[in-house]
Amino acid sequence: MSEPARLQVIGLEVRMDTAGRPGADVVRDVSFAVPAGEVLGLVGESGSGKTTVALALLGHARRGLRITGGQVLLDGTDLLTLSRRDLRAARGARVSYVPQDPSSALNPALRVGTQVREVLRVHAAEPSVAEAGDAGDRVAEVMREAYLDPTPEMLHRYPHQLSGGQQQRVALAMAFACRPALIVLDEPTTGLDVTTQRHILNTVRSLSRSYGVAAVYVSHDLAVVSGLVSDVAVMYAGRVVETGPAAALFADPVHPYTRGLIRAVPSPERAEVLTGIDGQQPRPGRRGTGCSFAPRCRWAVAACTATTPEPVAVGGGRTARCLRAQELEATGPGPLPVAIVPPDAVGPPALSVRGVAASYGSTQVLAGVGFEVPPRACVAVVGESGSGKTTLARCVAGLHRSWTGEIAFQGAPLPHGARQRDQDQLRRVQYIFQNPYTSLNPRKTIGQIIDQQLRQFGDLSRRGRPDRVAEVLKDVSLSPDLMSSYPDQLSGGERQRVAIARALAVQPDLLICDEVTSSLDVSVQAIIIELLRRIQAERHLAMIFITHNLALVRSIAQSVVVLHEGTVAEAGLVGQVLEHPATRYTQRLVEDVPKLSRG
Repeated sequence: MSEPARLQVIGLEVRMDTAGRPGADVVRDVSFAVPAGEVLGLVGESGSGKTTVALALLGHARRGLRITGGQVLLDGTDLLTLSRRDLRAARGARVSYVPQDPSSALNPALRVGTQVREVLRVHAAEPSVAEAGDAGDRVAEVMREAYLDPTPEMLHRYPHQLSGGQQQRVALAMAFACRPALIVLDEPTTGLDVTTQRHILNTVRSLSRSYGVAAVYVSHDLAVVSGLVSDVAVMYAGRVVETGPAAALFADPVHPYTRGLIRAVPSPERAEVLTGIDGQQPRPGRRGTGCSFAPRCRWAVAACTATTPEPVAVGGGRTARCLRAQELEATGPGPLPVAIVPPDAVGPPALSVRGVAASYGSTQVLAGVGFEVPPRACVAVVGESGSGKTTLARCVAGLHRSWTGEIAFQGAPLPHGARQRDQDQLRRVQYIFQNPYTSLNPRKTIGQIIDQQLRQFGDLSRRGRPDRVAEVLKDVSLSPDLMSSYPDQLSGGERQRVAIARALAVQPDLLICDEVTSSLDVSVQAIIIELLRRIQAERHLAMIFITHNLALVRSIAQSVVVLHEGTVAEAGLVGQVLEHPATRYTQRLVEDVPKLSRG
């Protein structure tokens, strides 16, 4: 970095707080620097310590954790040595935080304008800025900078009256209102469609440069990070394992973990087999000696399990925490992932949707939607948030009854609501929900969750059902030992596989997957996509795959339907639609897809 660092993190350490005493390390020996006006990407799988580091930059640790070492220097001042009073004064004024979910971060009882003015009143460094007239001018200014029109109507809205993208831009306006020196962004675009995501990223980039802010952007989406940040720090098991300029690191990664993450990123240009990283990160207190990544590393040697690696300088201004760093640098990142050959889909359609219109009360959401799902094929449904994707899926599944038109499955019309469908129709069409944290009953074990599905739709005896549960868990690469576990004892990827197993247990003919990878790490996402693709091929399933991630479409679907404001903008084979979009809307969606340049 040629410019002097505005933020310097040196040897940061966070440990568990065990009865008032430091316990196992959660984050250890984390160091990086960020110049004014630049954005550093902090990436890694869930559980790697990203959010713990992000909160420590504000001098905060979650309950049960304690910051036990290191420095967080902002313009030369160590935030970790400030008194509680001075630290509270710094938060909001000198250091701002943008959380992942703006709907829970914004006060639902206060209007948008009130919340932005409150930030200025409480945190503004210059008292005059908080005065009524100046505050109004500053609110209007910062709203425009966040690409929001500061009309009286907008300022008088409540958060629930805004879209997800608008809510996130309000959160950004509040974070930048007092012109802080450091802003920490924790997964601020997770769950947003590609166009809204692009607007948010452009806002972060332009505001950081305009105000000379040092920004730290936490994400598990490497494609998003690659187009936004100047430098990257890759975290694994509480440590930074590779750092360097984004362009060099993504084009020629050295650490085996970074290579694994990059190979798991879907390509928007070609259909390819996605490869996740087998295994899981060790939890704090169970990391042992040597390299924490060694059990999952294909390049590990005996020394890796005994010797803790130190950062090693490699080409392009990068460092890698790996005993074989210089050797691996010379070998290169290896070949590109294997291309996919689409399966044949011959015969009458498994699902036919004709002229479907749907509404919520007086609000029409879908109008004249029609498409077909060929046998043994996957059709992706894409579009911006609010385009009607999930409503369409719910109509097909019978979860939304207020629709007209015709939905026929294997030639037979489906009744509007699930209660009007017979047991066989319900069994043959299965729905996998977006969020595995809320779709699984937290009071039931994994075995009970799947067994309940078998009792409702299957004809197996009570003695035969446990064997079927164990079999279907193996089908989704989970151990039958998990049958006695509860959902909160599983990772996000494991929970999503349980949700898939529950749907597969009754041998359906059509799977509806509603944003099933939107909250997953890139590596877990790759594992889930390959799991679905394998199961679809083995069981000859038809599939509807709802997503806002157009890059994933190439690796899972053969056809794509593009929804825009409740109508079909265009539909066709994936290659044709993504390479030669017929409408400006689809063209814009394709242009907004974040792309990761791989060497």
